[in-house]
Amino acid sequence: MLSTGPQLRLMRLLSCVTLVLLFQVTDSKKDLKSFCSTCRIITDNFNKGFERTAKQNFGGGNTAWEERTLSRYETSEIRLMEIVEGLCDSSSFDCNHMVEEHEDHFETWWFKRKTKHPDLHKWFCIDTIKVCCPKGMFGPDCSACVGGSERPCHGNGKCDGDGTRGGDGKCSCDHSYRGEFCLDCIDGYFNEVRNDTFSLCTECDSSCKTCTGATNQDCDECKEGWEDDDQEACVDVNECSKDPSPCEEDQYCLNTDGSYSCKACDKVCSGCTGPGPDSCQACASGYQHTEGTCTDIDECSQTEPVCTRENEECVNNKGSYVCFCSEGYEERDDECVQKIEPEKEEESETSETTTSAHGEL
Repeated sequence: MLSTGPQLRLMRLLSCVTLVLLFQVTDSKKDLKSFCSTCRIITDNFNKGFERTAKQNFGGGNTAWEERTLSRYETSEIRLMEIVEGLCDSSSFDCNHMVEEHEDHFETWWFKRKTKHPDLHKWFCIDTIKVCCPKGMFGPDCSACVGGSERPCHGNGKCDGDGTRGGDGKCSCDHSYRGEFCLDCIDGYFNEVRNDTFSLCTECDSSCKTCTGATNQDCDECKEGWEDDDQEACVDVNECSKDPSPCEEDQYCLNTDGSYSCKACDKVCSGCTGPGPDSCQACASGYQHTEGTCTDIDECSQTEPVCTRENEECVNNKGSYVCFCSEGYEERDDECVQKIEPEKEEESETSETTTSAHGEL
């Protein structure tokens, strides 16, 4: 029996080997898919080049002589080479490598197979170099996808490896479908039509988490924010009717289907039941109730003055007021004092200078 040390080392070694093999299998599946994708790009570009060169000729001065001597441009090797040169971007290693590796096949198809096998993708990618499969098939042997090659995944999903020699053929279901065969519906949808080969999933009523039909009475289970009523139908829960309110003091609650939201009160309000200045529970500082709504208090027009310093004026604004010194006055040491005009300051300085000069004399 192995000791604990050797057992651990052996287990670690086996784990590493398993991971390496797993990565290799994953990479090989990706490669098989990418080979087909590269081949598809090549044959698509070949078809584009074929169309682009359809009305061209040898480009010499005597086209009639050239075609008599060199054969027709339409089926010439020169046209083939012009098409092949444009199959890949210079930066695409995989594309250029595949073209170089199988250049002889293009010549064979061009001169010997084109008439009998006009579909280049099928002849080259599927039947000859075998990197692709017909649509609806996958894997090394081009097996049919789940649901059959005509309608992979029963038309409700995508088959892994569809059209390539890679993948495992498993279905990735479209939205609203689930299950191995993409015939079942996800929560929030129900089978309007269902048999062994076809399924149509239709959305439940917005109140249902799961359902058997399209109305709120067909719910098996209500969504959060909804509840059963006396008729066993799912109806909206009005969260805003709860006490205390789910919202903050400076917010009002707005009920919505299956939920609610909290909205900011109008700035004139101190607490509110809805939007606007007429829904205030109380008025904010600087505002007062006037005929059912909160309006601004004009502090500057009150009997008791709010700006009490001498030579000071008051200006009202929304929710407050501002005190400032009257024209010709400025604030100094929390008082409004008269401004000294620049000319008078200069005269005063001149007078002081003259007086000082006379004093020296």
